[in-house]
Amino acid sequence: MSVLTRDEAQTRAKLLDVHHYAIALDLTTGDETFTSRTVVRFTARTQADTFVELKPAELREATLDGHPLDPETLEDNRLPLKALTAGEHELRIDAVMPYSRTGEGMHRFTDPTDGETYVYTQLFMDDVQRVFAAFDQPDLKAVFDLSVKAPAGWSVLANGITTDLGDGHWQAATTPLISTYLVAVAAGPWHSVRTEHRGLPFGLHCRRSLAPYLDPDTDEIFEITRQCYDRYHEKFEEPYPFDSYDQAFVPEFNAGAMENPGLVTFRDEFVYRSAVTDTERQTRAMVIAHEMAHMWFGDLVTLRWWDDIWLNESFAEYMGYQTLTEATRFTDTWVDFGVMRKGWGYDADQRPSTHPVAPEEVNDTASALLNFDGISYAKGASALRQLVTWLGEKDFLAGINTHFARHRFANATLADFIDSLASATERDVHAWADAWLRTTGVDTLRPVVTPGEEGTYTLQVEHKGSRPHRIAVGLYDLDVADEGRHLVLRERLDLDIPQSTPQPIGKRPTLLLLNDGDLTYTKVRFDPESFKAVTETLSGLPSPLTRAVAWNALRDAVRDGELPPTAYLDAARTHLPHETDLALVQGVLAFSSAYVTDRYVTPEQRPTALATLSSLCRDLIRRTEDGDNPDLRLIAVRHCVNAAAHPDTIAAWLADGTVPGGPELDPELRWRVLARLAVLGATDETAIAAELERDPSATGQEGAARCRAALPTEDAKAAAWEAMFARDDLSNYLFTATAQGFWQPEQTDLVRQYVPRYYEDAVALAARRGPAIAVAAGRSAFPDYAIDEDNLRLGQACLRDADPIPALRRKLVDQLDDLGRALRVRQS
Repeated sequence: MSVLTRDEAQTRAKLLDVHHYAIALDLTTGDETFTSRTVVRFTARTQADTFVELKPAELREATLDGHPLDPETLEDNRLPLKALTAGEHELRIDAVMPYSRTGEGMHRFTDPTDGETYVYTQLFMDDVQRVFAAFDQPDLKAVFDLSVKAPAGWSVLANGITTDLGDGHWQAATTPLISTYLVAVAAGPWHSVRTEHRGLPFGLHCRRSLAPYLDPDTDEIFEITRQCYDRYHEKFEEPYPFDSYDQAFVPEFNAGAMENPGLVTFRDEFVYRSAVTDTERQTRAMVIAHEMAHMWFGDLVTLRWWDDIWLNESFAEYMGYQTLTEATRFTDTWVDFGVMRKGWGYDADQRPSTHPVAPEEVNDTASALLNFDGISYAKGASALRQLVTWLGEKDFLAGINTHFARHRFANATLADFIDSLASATERDVHAWADAWLRTTGVDTLRPVVTPGEEGTYTLQVEHKGSRPHRIAVGLYDLDVADEGRHLVLRERLDLDIPQSTPQPIGKRPTLLLLNDGDLTYTKVRFDPESFKAVTETLSGLPSPLTRAVAWNALRDAVRDGELPPTAYLDAARTHLPHETDLALVQGVLAFSSAYVTDRYVTPEQRPTALATLSSLCRDLIRRTEDGDNPDLRLIAVRHCVNAAAHPDTIAAWLADGTVPGGPELDPELRWRVLARLAVLGATDETAIAAELERDPSATGQEGAARCRAALPTEDAKAAAWEAMFARDDLSNYLFTATAQGFWQPEQTDLVRQYVPRYYEDAVALAARRGPAIAVAAGRSAFPDYAIDEDNLRLGQACLRDADPIPALRRKLVDQLDDLGRALRVRQS
């Protein structure tokens, strides 16, 4: 498929003014394809050649101003419009379009629980052309009228309020000016719950089979939605710009959610079939807040070209966390951001594929797609949080509201955004943007504490990097009344980096912590005395956000080879049994399992590391025996399963259907236990089939695929490999589940033969099936447990010689960098 370049988009934007799309979709024509008829009204400013994008199964007819266009001129995904004259035009397209099984375009899904079928669109970036003909770039906004013919018993959702006209015909309300990638349709026999808030219709929608799980949570979801809606109206002078607000939980969705105006689509794992922690509910709430922020930043005001994708995502990320903290019961969301989300940004920013938050060169849509990463989300949100600290929230919001007023229902660039902020402050926002948004890499701050006169000390911060920072420095002393088990804050100093003169700090604190409060984006280190104090008293720090900064510092030290991974595990073993914040427990255990035990320790060290992790989880389980903290107990049980080196205990849990003292094993826990038993060779196909019969849902199908691929037999591995790389009939979710089961640290010798095969087969698969499967193949199917030089050389040769498509190439670059880091950590 030809990708749109920035030069082509700029040329077409100068030529065209697109006014209106009338789109008629017929979803009753079969299981493989649907009919798409599009009428586009537009103006050409001068005479020129241009093109419209479309990727059909069959182009049946095309006319321009009533004159037929030759369907044979459609080349790849472009239909030429030759010698277009200046003036008004009408383009008509009649096409047959293929349904997707990869979450791109019009995705079709049949629920194995009840046989019901659902379709929905994901048109982001350049997938509009998979559904209807369009001038597919964000700065050619237009008004859209959409009609849909759907099977009997279906309902249709869209960007605007939809009306059932009878006989399966549905009409959506006319949209205001929006970009092509934001058009949305979701059709099927939805289970819908509706309400109204401040005169605006709100709706929640999911598959019928998920209704028993959505209904108990509707009050919570609606409450979060109302609270965020009200808070945004306090922050933003521009009112919500669309006629309704529907939230649809859709199957096999590739992202967390998508900010389609008036119809936000979420992955339907957010409809919880099994027990979840309150931190996971907080994550769902944050995604709700994030997507609602996009209604203003992204939908009302849209980027002109994809180099400014950070304007969408960084803003929504920052505003989602901040608004959730201000307006809902989730008042510690920045802890979760610090311990889970921020590491995503730090990791991405230290790889060869790093890029500025606001890159200057995004030459085409394929390149742009690669920038939806930890930099555009987590680093960008961190930069905005630092900007708010520097500017003050009043001036920041004044600049934002100026931006909305200047560019409502239009497009804007980084320069426009910075100009809007500059209008509200005397600070040099342009210089700040150059330092923060046009640079790459993570700064590092290291304290140097120097003794002075009469028992006093001064602080000088060594600054490796180029960005200015405004940070807080926490000075903590032992609480002598508590026998030294806790630390108390003596003082929190505000400090500008680079530092002009040494900072007096009085007497030597027990612990000195840079970036206390986590208000900037930087790695921090400890001076020797503070490092000793943090390893001994980390759990005694009074604030969970402070503890998050300390845990991140230890995490970064491990990744940089300055702290042995076993020392991180020892710190977790010492302090997590006393931790009260769930996000911190989840974050530290996640890093301990996914990175420390599975990648960073040597094979010889791994049994001891797993034993340490198991012992820690058992401590947490014992701590929660009184039933006062079921969320913490659930976290501990999950990780106890994952770390099990012997099958007896977890096999007994599965047989009994419960952990002694709780919790009972719900579907998620049952599949988790069975997957671990498969890895350990303690189950078989008969047991997997029986569990699938017990839970024939979509997630059950994924669980079975994961378990089958994890079985330690040559036949199981061969079947899984063929399913992933030869048959091309796995959906995006079933592909990922199979890949997750395939590679296991315990099975290195069994799957060694597949390591060289991976590179050739993944390149071919990505070329056949496209970006979504390419990302899944690079993320989940990569042999990341083969931590050796041979794997590294094979991957580097693939990048050099095999020419993988951009989506796969980016994933391979990142995975190979992580592999090299793991090798260095093992050798340090």
